[in-house]
Amino acid sequence: MKFIIAGGGIGGLVTAIALKKIGHEVRVFESVEEIKPLGVGINLLPHCVRVLTNLGLQNKIAEIAVETKELVYANRYGQLFWSEPRGRFAGYKWPQFSIHRGKFQMLLWEEALKAIGKENLYTNAHLTSFEQDDQEVRVQFVNKQTGENWPIEHGDVLIGADGIHSELRKILYPNEGGVVYSGNVLYRGTTKMKGYLTGASMAMIGSLRQKMVIYPIVDSLDPDGNQLINWVGNLKMGEEGQLTVRDWNRQADKDRLMEIYKNWQFDWINVHEMIANAESIYEFPMSDRDPLDKWSFGRVTLLGDAAHPMYPIGSNGASQAILDTDALIRAFESTSDPIGALRIYDAERVPAAALVVNQNRQKGPDFIMDLMEDRFPDGFQENEIPHEELAEIMLKYKQIAGFDIQTLNAKH
Repeated sequence: MKFIIAGGGIGGLVTAIALKKIGHEVRVFESVEEIKPLGVGINLLPHCVRVLTNLGLQNKIAEIAVETKELVYANRYGQLFWSEPRGRFAGYKWPQFSIHRGKFQMLLWEEALKAIGKENLYTNAHLTSFEQDDQEVRVQFVNKQTGENWPIEHGDVLIGADGIHSELRKILYPNEGGVVYSGNVLYRGTTKMKGYLTGASMAMIGSLRQKMVIYPIVDSLDPDGNQLINWVGNLKMGEEGQLTVRDWNRQADKDRLMEIYKNWQFDWINVHEMIANAESIYEFPMSDRDPLDKWSFGRVTLLGDAAHPMYPIGSNGASQAILDTDALIRAFESTSDPIGALRIYDAERVPAAALVVNQNRQKGPDFIMDLMEDRFPDGFQENEIPHEELAEIMLKYKQIAGFDIQTLNAKH
């Protein structure tokens, strides 16, 4: 079968590599002119690392990532109230990684080049339309630089892995409207600094009105033992609703952010100093889209952020895209009928991804931050921490997102 993939991001590239591995012909069309190592940190949870391991990528990822040892939560005074091991340190068969998104995408691009060949990877190719019948799908791409149409691409299946502003989704759902703004603004930066706690700890500090997520993405940057620390400030700034502006990656006001976090100087990490020493800081609105009831229409489907953009809560965005790939591959292994395979894919992933989108809107595992803030606004004593209640919330999210340890370790 011949697959046409619109989008050369994480989801599109992993899908291309996986489809080629099971014997299919694949072509990838990416709209940007040149693939560059852009972005900051992301997390790869054990359920998606399982898929990447089966594609032979785990060791290559490990070379450019930090293997996460633990996840900790703290209040705005820096008091730790929850700690749990992660990945193999928690007994999973597979690790959890924190990695620079751009480095990960460049690795996948190189692997896709090896898998499907340079002649099947195109840049400057923006999807504009498609037609399908009972024999094939015909796809039109345009060169974004010149405005000229590419030759019509013929295939058996079209996969839209073209991100939160997916052109294919817009064609399938022309009346959907824009992305949905959460009311929160994210401030993302990286800082070269000494490690904290275990040196491989992911830290969530504060509450959902003022939060900071911190984790290392590069170990041993220099002879002094500094790490590259990725961080995301999350501030409640407005009301929920449709978002029309598309200035997604604006340079942030560092002085203003330092003022907001000026008291966050703890004995185990100095957040204020971390912000002060950041190379650059960007702000953008925390947004998603309402879950769809259907991704697949005949020979055409959606994958990753094109299908289910979600709030960056629970470290799950990239992981869910890779779970889409896993389900898609199993569906096409089970039948030679492309339309039937996409129905199987939809049946598994549409409801599962919608659960995660909705759970993230309800704060996901980070609900425990507001719970502790509401109950103990002035801080807490060690014996006041409701350990069992927190454990129940954390387990529930793992079950919804598909990485509770019993279920996952039963897989191969």
